[in-house]
Amino acid sequence: MDRTTLRRALLLTLAWLVGGGCGRFGGSDPLHEEKSTMPVLPPLIPRETLFGNPDKAALRVSPDGTRIAYLAPRDNVLNVWVAPADRPEAARPVTRDTGRGIQMYFWAYTNQHVLYLQDEGGDENWKVHVVDLATETSRDVTPFDTIPGPDGQPIRLPNGKPLRPTAQIENVSHHFPDTVLVGLNTRDPRYHDLYRLHIPTGALTLVQRNPDFAGFVTDDEYRVRFATRVTKDGGTEILKAAGPPAGPDGIREWQPYATVSMEDALTTYPLGFDRSGRVLYMKDSRGRDTAAVTAVNLDTGSTQVLAADPRADASGVLVHPTEGTVQAVSFDYTRTEWTVVDPAVQADLDYLKTVAPGDVAVTSRTLDDRVWTVAFLLDNGPARSYLYDRVTRRATFLFTNRKALEGLPLARMHPVIIRSRDGLNLVSYLTLPREADPDGQGRPRRPAPLVLSVHGGPWARDGWGLDPEHQWLANRGYAVLSVNFRGSTGFGKAFVNAGNREWAAKMHDDLLDAVEWAVREGVARRDRVCIMGGSYGGYATLVGLTFTPTAFACGVDIVGPSNLITLLSTIPPYWEPGIAQFTSRVGDHRTDEGRNFLESRSPLTFADRIQRPLLIGQGANDPRVKQSESDQIVAAMRKKGIPVTYVLYPDEGHGFVRPENRLAFYAVVEAFLSQHLGGRIEPVGDDFRGSTITVPSGADEVPGLAAAMKSR
Repeated sequence: MDRTTLRRALLLTLAWLVGGGCGRFGGSDPLHEEKSTMPVLPPLIPRETLFGNPDKAALRVSPDGTRIAYLAPRDNVLNVWVAPADRPEAARPVTRDTGRGIQMYFWAYTNQHVLYLQDEGGDENWKVHVVDLATETSRDVTPFDTIPGPDGQPIRLPNGKPLRPTAQIENVSHHFPDTVLVGLNTRDPRYHDLYRLHIPTGALTLVQRNPDFAGFVTDDEYRVRFATRVTKDGGTEILKAAGPPAGPDGIREWQPYATVSMEDALTTYPLGFDRSGRVLYMKDSRGRDTAAVTAVNLDTGSTQVLAADPRADASGVLVHPTEGTVQAVSFDYTRTEWTVVDPAVQADLDYLKTVAPGDVAVTSRTLDDRVWTVAFLLDNGPARSYLYDRVTRRATFLFTNRKALEGLPLARMHPVIIRSRDGLNLVSYLTLPREADPDGQGRPRRPAPLVLSVHGGPWARDGWGLDPEHQWLANRGYAVLSVNFRGSTGFGKAFVNAGNREWAAKMHDDLLDAVEWAVREGVARRDRVCIMGGSYGGYATLVGLTFTPTAFACGVDIVGPSNLITLLSTIPPYWEPGIAQFTSRVGDHRTDEGRNFLESRSPLTFADRIQRPLLIGQGANDPRVKQSESDQIVAAMRKKGIPVTYVLYPDEGHGFVRPENRLAFYAVVEAFLSQHLGGRIEPVGDDFRGSTITVPSGADEVPGLAAAMKSR
């Protein structure tokens, strides 16, 4: 398994975990009682059904095909379960996590071990754990808790706690079943050195010391072939290893191989090698707008374009499990479409289209390539997982990830293309309440209150599929619009680069243009629009309420930065090798001119302009957007006498992973939105039970919140 395929599998696992209980505390306020004046509407879908743990998710088959694994709750905490492939009903849990739940796991090629990653309280300082299936015991094989400074003493954070290292899985190869490549920043918090990890014993052997690289590119023989370094202007320098490491410290010589300009840096990077190690696969936008998948002959230097789409960058890549060859490439403009490169998989993909509706994702493959696990992703139903036998060409249904969603009145997600004021196509997704759009055509009978949902990143994108937030909000009576504004990835380099240094400027204009479209098309009421989002989406919320203080009726900011100077000054140390990406695309906090610019684009600078109600959610352990980002804008607002509700979780990081915390937060959001937009509300019930929710400010601003906090 090449590094890119592995990381895509881990990200897909994360995407499946979003997922909430209800009951009553009693009381007569919006958090505790439904409104009785609403017309007859579809039944409320419980938050537990949408935001609680999935029943089963992230199906993977072992390399030898004898067993399957998936994530499922054990005592209400997600753990890894394993079963014989021919007896899935015999599954049993093999891990015993009792905290945040396991989010990322994969099979080792031993077929006897499962590896998973876990952090502490959302701090993203990941550790690698190995599960021995014979004994069902789990070990932390990267048990490092401190990083020594120049004086030999542990480096400490401003709060006095030791800076903890973080482990990365770099490569997993079937040629070495007992070992994996891991990256560890135990020597220098900025750089991850490469080690071979012996799975049965946990022994670590240094492979390559990292002098100042952003990352390495290795082949399936675990040879370090290339390294990447971010240039001063935000581009990428690719260097080629020149000979073996010189000595036990892993130091070697490097030769320049290629330079990728800043304009291409987010859309051009190595993917991996074929079995011979003589062909390098790339995603590459050089000389074109959208990223194609290319094959580079390292002997001759010739490049072949394997798959490309003029509308969208290459997205997923289907790679042969032993040959390492690219067999198919997916492109996601509004929906996922596969382009076949190797005719050997054409019949398989053709057949899979007939098995179930939805977009197809191949999530794992056996080493002999006989068996695949396949997921079908829908917009109005749970994801369906199958075990597919390529020899008999038969797909066997195993489970949906959320059985309680089956048969519920879920809404359709409609792709729409919105034109920005300067002519860009903004690929967006609209979900409407079923009662407002009974024919399912994507236009309501009358304008509805709207939630503008802004994605994080910003170098990420929204896509089509079952979005729990969309379904929840539509069920409560809101139209929901997600916009891929300029700077979003997936639509070519011109589109992503159009967002450079446009935070709080043209990127925000795109969101305003989307709202204008919704009003013009009869989708939304201009006076009933909320802006809501996490990370960059949280920043966009704060921008909406400070730069355009009357454009929105209210805002919900989740882990959003309020000051771009302090944001960039407090990034995790292992992000420092890529800091030029931020300084080139956002602004440079290291110069007076840059700081002045960033200050002019920071919501904190204009906190006194806020006129509309604001709800802020934050994790205390967030390593990306520190708690201080929320603390400081709350303090600024309170100093000016501006009300704000601030919800803080001491055991969360960049987003809320524990389902108890998700349920508590969405219960607060639901009451907040009902107060300011007028939608329906589910009683809070038991949704605060087990949560670590605190409300440092503004509990009285959300009807019922103060009472709910006292009653839990």
